[in-house]
Amino acid sequence: MPTQIVVPDLGESVIEATVARWLKNEGDPVTSGEAVVVLETDKVDLEVAAGRDGVLGRIERPAGEDVKVGDVLGLVDESGAGAVSKPAAQPATPPPVAASQPQPAAPPQESAAAAAPADDRVTPVARRMAEEQHIDLSQVLPKSAGSRITKEDVERYLASQSQPAARPAPAAPSPAPRPSSAADGNRREERIRMSRRRRTIAQRLVEVQHTAAMLTTFNEIDMTAVMDLRTRRKEAFQKRNGVSLGLSSFFIKAAIGALKAFPTINAEIEGDEIIVKHYYDIGVAIGATEGLVVPVLRDADRMSFAQIEQAIKDYARQTEDGTLSLEALRGGTFTITNGGIFGSLMSTPILNPPQVGILGLHKIQPRPVALNDEVVIRPMMYVALSYDHRIVDGREAVQFLVRIKELVEDPESLLIEG
Repeated sequence: MPTQIVVPDLGESVIEATVARWLKNEGDPVTSGEAVVVLETDKVDLEVAAGRDGVLGRIERPAGEDVKVGDVLGLVDESGAGAVSKPAAQPATPPPVAASQPQPAAPPQESAAAAAPADDRVTPVARRMAEEQHIDLSQVLPKSAGSRITKEDVERYLASQSQPAARPAPAAPSPAPRPSSAADGNRREERIRMSRRRRTIAQRLVEVQHTAAMLTTFNEIDMTAVMDLRTRRKEAFQKRNGVSLGLSSFFIKAAIGALKAFPTINAEIEGDEIIVKHYYDIGVAIGATEGLVVPVLRDADRMSFAQIEQAIKDYARQTEDGTLSLEALRGGTFTITNGGIFGSLMSTPILNPPQVGILGLHKIQPRPVALNDEVVIRPMMYVALSYDHRIVDGREAVQFLVRIKELVEDPESLLIEG
């Protein structure tokens, strides 16, 4: 009797996914525990394994289809008798992005995709980029022998190609010849299907604008003390802990100290009740190729500076190589996002529901400030707190940011308050 491959539990608040790609074709042998299909959720890509040895008898839900928890994705036949007979194996690749576009003959890069390295040698982000750019992954070499092919390897391969694109766009049909112009070559359009993560991000950002009374307050912080401390301690910190002393740990500790002083900002609204969290699971926003993800530092108040820095480093690596788990993205009571790493001087962060507060960090920039009746140049950072005005008053929000400022400008206090 065939064994079903079903959509597993996708984690907290995740009920739908999209079939990203099949790793096996109908008729291929599979072993118990072997990944056979990749699902794309709004948070991470998830591999689904076969539950027994046999043959992939039938694919029920092809790439590109949306599925829900419990849906049957395919069937594994133990003896192989139920395998579908086909003249030639068809590569398990996603459908074209837009059926309305003219479809040119497939170039060598696309037909060679079936011979691409096995998925355990390619990160999901790299494979998706290769599919979008029509790159033959068998031609892409990893940075070091034996390592997985990453997004950076694909980008390096693209940069090494002399042609500007792997597949030029077909010329638009014209009823009659017309003089060519240099501008014509720059009017190419491309239609790209939004990933499930991007669709969910778009939906949630619109929803929060409609469901929360979101306001933002700003302040600025003199970063002199923190930067001096980092300069004095960075070598010893790196040597002792094996990780650099960054800015994130200072602001996470400062946020915890401020949340303890203003607990309503560490809460959420459920119906007509306010649920105040007396624990501190701090989400750290990380920009990824597929969109923003917010892995969570659980019980961050119990973590040392080194543990925080190591956890953030690990999350950033897992985000890029596609190994970030759903468990890492669950929950969270407050979020910190740092647009400063991309050069942002000031921005308005958007709430991460159901949380009611998010702290935005920005670029450190030398600016003239008044100090003891004198104008001096100091490394300054604008900070922003977006909050849900339904339960957080303006006074609380302003005082929260002032407390952040006090703690960061006196980093020794973080040992006590954080």
